[in-house]
Amino acid sequence: MSGTITPACPICGNIAGNRIHRAREMMFGLRDAFDYVECGDCGCLHLADPPADMSRYYPSGYYSYHGSPRRRLPGFLEDGLRRARARAWFGRRDPLGLLLLRLLGPTTPLRWMKAVGADFDSAILDVGCGAGELLQELRRDGFGNLTGADPYLDADRRLGPGLALRRAGLEDLDGKWDVVMFHHSFEHLADPEGALRRAADLLPAAGRVLIRVPVASCRAWRDYGADWVQLDAPRHIFLHTDRSMELLAGRTGFELVSRGRDSTAFQFWGSEQYRRDIPLRDPRSHAVDPAGSPWSSADIARLEGEARRLNEAGEGDQAWYILRRRDQSRSER
Repeated sequence: MSGTITPACPICGNIAGNRIHRAREMMFGLRDAFDYVECGDCGCLHLADPPADMSRYYPSGYYSYHGSPRRRLPGFLEDGLRRARARAWFGRRDPLGLLLLRLLGPTTPLRWMKAVGADFDSAILDVGCGAGELLQELRRDGFGNLTGADPYLDADRRLGPGLALRRAGLEDLDGKWDVVMFHHSFEHLADPEGALRRAADLLPAAGRVLIRVPVASCRAWRDYGADWVQLDAPRHIFLHTDRSMELLAGRTGFELVSRGRDSTAFQFWGSEQYRRDIPLRDPRSHAVDPAGSPWSSADIARLEGEARRLNEAGEGDQAWYILRRRDQSRSER
């Protein structure tokens, strides 16, 4: 569904050439309809009228509030090997870790931590942490000052030494963290500008923000439109573009210092399912029953290869951004 004139874009204020797209809730197959406004200038998509009560769309089975890291070896052995590899990745002299690093390379979370300048003693905050699965991975790698915050947790939790989860939003937090992370939570926020301003308050001068989000400046949005799986109506309130992220960073006292794409085959098979009216949690879905889905393992491998090519071209549907405060960037010149 498209229109012509719409309200101003909340990110850049543009009113010219904005369009409306109607999308359905398809994770759980509720099929409730929602309008998204596409900015004619910065390209950002935003949910026109978010529901006053979102609880219907975050049921008890919502994926981010369940699960723990999967183990392939006994816990003490796997954790020891992980920490050896992490020490080597951060330049420590560890012969076993160097061998593992050559054989396996660093884990993706370790790459993120080095990219933001973190070390094992860094204070790290994960906003919208869910069950804290990512933080548990980092603790197993040797990081020892980890905090997760999520207003939808049922209670505060301690998941071991150096790892605490808080039932809290950004506005409820006090203190300083060297790294503030939003791993696929930033798109769920109704006020991304306010969130970044609050994140700046929680950072020391040399701190960094890491944001990982689905982005509308991608081929999947152009190809699939309202059936793009990562539109995820109505949970995703803002779907940014590279340009809208740059504008938002600048307006909140940050500058964008690094970026990249990390999309997967999900952008293809998930969007194709929605186009075929197959919800993500449907028994026919590849997410529920890979063997019974329309995609073979060879199909998925081919799509993963295509995702890597799109990432290299800056066209994948997931991006990461690293931000630093502008006052710190001036002091480093």
